[in-house]
Amino acid sequence: MRHRRYPSDTTNAEWALIEPLLPTPACETRRGGRPEKHPRREIVDAIRYVVDTGCKWRALPADFPPWRIWGFMARWAASGIVGQIRDHLSGRIRRDMGKGPIAVATVIDSQSVKGAETVSRATRGYDAGKKINGRKRHLVVDTRGLPLMVMVTPADLHDAAAAKEVLFRLRLMHPEITIVWADSAYAGKLVDWAKQHLKLTIKPVSRPKDASGFVVLPRRWVVERTWGWIMRARRHARDYERLIQHSETLITWATITLMTRRLTRHRANQATSQRQSSPTPPRPEQAATA
Repeated sequence: MRHRRYPSDTTNAEWALIEPLLPTPACETRRGGRPEKHPRREIVDAIRYVVDTGCKWRALPADFPPWRIWGFMARWAASGIVGQIRDHLSGRIRRDMGKGPIAVATVIDSQSVKGAETVSRATRGYDAGKKINGRKRHLVVDTRGLPLMVMVTPADLHDAAAAKEVLFRLRLMHPEITIVWADSAYAGKLVDWAKQHLKLTIKPVSRPKDASGFVVLPRRWVVERTWGWIMRARRHARDYERLIQHSETLITWATITLMTRRLTRHRANQATSQRQSSPTPPRPEQAATA
């Protein structure tokens, strides 16, 4: 095992959360298979390093496994493992907050980002409103800002048109959801369509007519804060991925890192407060004097 030296590396507490959620290695199954060459913790650390620093896969430092380990990222995403890790961690955070593990109210929003030259013409577009040539990210979070799903489309696709696919996937993945808060771009016919076909209630939150400058809007600020968290990972300053599904996966990995750190930090703080609140046993010489 290599020495952990980068800010993106998993701590022991974080790895204890992630390791049980990864699929069983083929060599440990009944069908058998070749043992994996590289430890899984190093593979996860390499994925997190790429997401955090924004470097190319081929530019991974020499103490990481070879760049071809990106195949693990693709295979875990294709099999649904990455989404399961995200949902499991968000459920644990909700329970720690005294909430139920499953959300019933959500917030949706989109973000247009420039696409690098590696993004093909077929998967990019021009957002005339934002004047951005690239891709658009559609994010759904619960009322605490915890991610539920992300979908990436060309930037020229209108929010209401993309929302049909987003909400359809959301209904399949989370049938318990009943309310979706959104901005005015999701108003209109989409509200009736979602109510009729998906049994979802879309509640648009409009900007006040007499407002000027920046205004914090109810409900909508939650998803905007989550975008701020995700954009701390430099890989997401623009879209570099050739395939849309890889872009979605790396965004999900950014949220996984946020949640593992939040869980481990919360529990470390709890342990510290318990040690401080517990009475200090007397020293041997003090006990003898007493």
